[in-house]
Amino acid sequence: MTVNSLLVANRGEIAVRVFRTARALGLATVAVHSDPDEHALHVRDADAAVRLPGAAPADTYLRGDLIIKAALAAGADAVHPGYGFLSENAAFAREVKAAGLTWIGPPPEAIEAMASKTRAKELMRTAGVPLLEPVDPATATAADLPLLLKAAAGGGGRGMRVVRDLDQLKEALDAAAAEARSAFGDGEVFAEPYVERGRHVEVQILADAHGTVWALGTRDCSLQRRHQKVIEEAPAPGLPESLRDSLHEAAVAAARAVSYQGAGTVEFLVTADGRPYFLEMNTRLQVEHPVTEAVFGLDLVALQLRIAEGAALPLTPPAPVGHAVEARLYAEDPARDWRPQTGVLHTLAVPGEVRVDTGFTDGDEVGIHYDPMLAKVVAHAPTRAEAVRVLAHALAGARIHGLTTNRELLVRSLRHPEFAAGQPDTGFYERHLPALTEGTPDATLSALAAALAEAAPAADAPLAARLGGWRNVRSQPQTRRYTAAGTEYEVAYHPVSHPGVRVLSAGPTLVTLEVDGIRRLFHVKQNSNNPDLYVDSVLGAHTLTPVPRFADPQDRTEPGSLLAPMPGTVVRIAEGLAPGARVTAGQPLLWLEAMKMEHRILAPASGTLTALHATTGRQVEFGALLAVVQEETTS
Repeated sequence: MTVNSLLVANRGEIAVRVFRTARALGLATVAVHSDPDEHALHVRDADAAVRLPGAAPADTYLRGDLIIKAALAAGADAVHPGYGFLSENAAFAREVKAAGLTWIGPPPEAIEAMASKTRAKELMRTAGVPLLEPVDPATATAADLPLLLKAAAGGGGRGMRVVRDLDQLKEALDAAAAEARSAFGDGEVFAEPYVERGRHVEVQILADAHGTVWALGTRDCSLQRRHQKVIEEAPAPGLPESLRDSLHEAAVAAARAVSYQGAGTVEFLVTADGRPYFLEMNTRLQVEHPVTEAVFGLDLVALQLRIAEGAALPLTPPAPVGHAVEARLYAEDPARDWRPQTGVLHTLAVPGEVRVDTGFTDGDEVGIHYDPMLAKVVAHAPTRAEAVRVLAHALAGARIHGLTTNRELLVRSLRHPEFAAGQPDTGFYERHLPALTEGTPDATLSALAAALAEAAPAADAPLAARLGGWRNVRSQPQTRRYTAAGTEYEVAYHPVSHPGVRVLSAGPTLVTLEVDGIRRLFHVKQNSNNPDLYVDSVLGAHTLTPVPRFADPQDRTEPGSLLAPMPGTVVRIAEGLAPGARVTAGQPLLWLEAMKMEHRILAPASGTLTALHATTGRQVEFGALLAVVQEETTS
């Protein structure tokens, strides 16, 4: 069979990435989109696009019937599922094939065999793949702690909880089951031992219909937040050759056990003393596949397409070269419980010789309905140390305007001595997050640059205005106030009164300062529809908000007001919560779901709930009043 036109049953970065290969192979491309994605990059990137009416994934990207109808209407003859959504849905794969379309993925039977983690583990046990023994939550004792609760269906960190106290087990089981049911339509949860300081190591496999199975090296994905990967690399550093061989053999055995075809990943947990245990098999392309592509010089999407057309792989894969590291750039605030961010992404530019996979361009809106990942940035070099250094340098020099991101966390993580030593583990952020997120670079010089840029006349201003513009001479003092990351800065810019600082030039977009004898460039971006100024330099990146001279009375809220920290949907309310209820400080009152994650809204103090404006299922905007807690007073 020959593929001529490809529909990608997905969105964002992965759709754009698949389209890139499809175009290189001469294929026509078809996108599908929800209403919020009408103007998204993947839609603009495709030859044709079909609307899926609605906003929620359940109404759009999870509607296999609508996607198949779209493929047939647009003349596509093949469907690539990407990752997430319907990528591991055996019923959807069968329906695609039944409609006469080519399915770019493994056989539905292989997807089905691995769909439930509990059933997959039994299959792997038969194949001789090492496993962690499950624990029955009903009979668990203190000796079994800590436990890891996991959703039997799906992944991505949804429905996962670590339990270290038996008294918390029931609540954690209920919460994990509720989250799993909401995310995957299946509330089954199982428990297994939680391995402290374990490593998440996986093997990329590729198999054809002629009996050839490739094990394309290892990847380490241990740096995770909320059980979701943040930094990945290939090959996994510091593994003995014997352990690599055993991981490859186990991955090939897993693939052969289900007659696998196409691209897939077998994931393992490796204990501190080097013992590997099977976790799961992902029957799809992984988010982190670019690091394997870089090391082996392959295009895995092209190989997926060729395998689906019936082509045979060479008997052995190419030899790996060098090391690759990938960082996931998220619109989120790591210092505030990884809170996702929404709004306009004014600028996304990453310098250097790195690969950037993204579903956004400058000016795109980042909404509430989908994962907050903005981009994947990948560096490949002859050695691990060089790849890590190149990636950290590229991220540090990136210009990202409009949204709070985890960029600073990524840079600090890559430069952390423990990561540099090549022994990452899944407890990295549990141990180091406070230190990695504390403090921000001082913004005084950035604030000065912002004030000078605001005061500078535009290049196309009349000559008189340019001649009468800023001068580095003393006259009536002029000051400007800004806030950056919660800190207020007041700078005198006319004349400049900062010791050791001399202005060399100042324009609306570029300010050059001499700081203690060192020349520094400050790139400034201003947007006509946004009061914020974005200043980037080697000293740090800052978003500066001008402070108004007078406070707006409308900004005041009633004491004890709980405001929505982000747009989202109220998915749960604490049992029995109603006006008049007594609450304690830190007690979870509400749960908001936004961008594929649940967020707890906690009581700010002990007292009485005097108002409750939230209801289950209600969508709320950023800053919406959810509830009011009247703090108890002490006599």
